[in-house]
Amino acid sequence: MPLPPLIGHEGVRTRLAGAHASGKLPQALLLAGPRGVGKQRLALWLAQLIHCEAPGPRQEPCGDCRPCRLVLSLQHPDVHWFVPIELSKRGGSGGTDADKQIEVAADALAEEMAARREQPQYSPPAGLASHPVASVRLLLKRLALTPAMGKRKVFIVGDAERLIPQLGTEVAANALLKALEEPPADSVIIITAADPNALLPTVLSRVVLVRVARIADSDVTAFVQHVGKISTKVELEQRVTAAEGCIGKLFATAAPRSGQQEQVARFLEAPLVFALGQVPFQARGGFTDMLDALADRLRSEVKRGGDTEKLVEAIALVMDARDDAQGNVNPQLLAAVLAEAL
Repeated sequence: MPLPPLIGHEGVRTRLAGAHASGKLPQALLLAGPRGVGKQRLALWLAQLIHCEAPGPRQEPCGDCRPCRLVLSLQHPDVHWFVPIELSKRGGSGGTDADKQIEVAADALAEEMAARREQPQYSPPAGLASHPVASVRLLLKRLALTPAMGKRKVFIVGDAERLIPQLGTEVAANALLKALEEPPADSVIIITAADPNALLPTVLSRVVLVRVARIADSDVTAFVQHVGKISTKVELEQRVTAAEGCIGKLFATAAPRSGQQEQVARFLEAPLVFALGQVPFQARGGFTDMLDALADRLRSEVKRGGDTEKLVEAIALVMDARDDAQGNVNPQLLAAVLAEAL
């Protein structure tokens, strides 16, 4: 199944297309914007433009040539999309055989791409997923190869915050620094992040930052109508409002976040037991998702007429904890402190 069309982001697309047409496109880019706003889809659009054989008058990919079709079906041999994976599930997180770990990472990424070809509207990465150093080493190996089909290679590193799954685990991010500083002349590296501050300063200093803003509700509506997964006008309006200009959130709101809500219930019923049950690392991901769900629940209580003053204070405490989680403070400690404060 090909990727759905890229909707919105006209200003960013115009700037990127102009830079590409003039030969001034940076070789190391950071697309930064709200979660679900379409940063990785925009990166794939840029990869398509780079490989397109017949760009239109506005320097848009034609969508019809063979390279365009290959990018849209996630099968172009010179477009390498790296996403967070759970290497530990495959027995590839330990040991000293680097080549074996690279092979395991390659298999995991291939399976993920196969799944996204079947279902392009993918879910956020799991809480324990990351960009292990094996993935970065795989990227570096592919970076050294000659393009297989076109003149350039494009590397996309989505959710780049996951290069550092925990404070003190900067190995993967550091391994990427040299490539970002001096990419081969035939390569473009695009990383995406919802929270650029979670990246190493040395990474930020080596990339050109491109801000990706939320899109208009009319664009979100156009996307929904294109994919045709919402039947009633009322449901359409509710989903578009809930998406807040981020298409990626559109279908995440199609059903309650049951997993996170269960975690919220566990936290509220027995906070200390919940805290002790957290993995003592990986504050980002699943734990952050639980905090988001907890904040949503508190906001719902405000709308239902609860004690506004106390609920607003509680929401502020949860959001403070969320900020701390982005700095990878120990989730066990965060949960215990938050429970006492609440």
